[in-house]
Amino acid sequence: MVQYFTTSDGAQLNRELIEDVLRELAARDPGGLDYQVLLFDDGVGFMHVVAFDGTSDPFAECDAYREFHRGLAERLATPPVVMYAALIGAYHGQPAR
Repeated sequence: MVQYFTTSDGAQLNRELIEDVLRELAARDPGGLDYQVLLFDDGVGFMHVVAFDGTSDPFAECDAYREFHRGLAERLATPPVVMYAALIGAYHGQPAR
C-alpha cells in the first residue's frame, strides 16, 4: 500500500493520470494483479492498494504508469508512505438482483 497527499493544484491531474493507468492495465490485462486506488474525502489524499502474484512486475510495460511517476514529486504535498501487509481474508459480497 502507498499513501500520500498531493497539493490542491496537483490532485486533479494526479487522478487523471491514475485513471490512465487503470485504463491501460484493463486494456493489456497483465494478469495476476489486483490494483485499487482510493481518494480520501479531503480530495487530496490517495491510497494505492496493490496485490500481485509476484512472478513479474505488472507495471513494467505500462506507459501510463511511467507517465504517472514522471511528475509525481511536483504534485506531492507529503512524501509517500509505503506499507507492506499480508491479507487475512476478503469478502466480495453477492451481486444485487
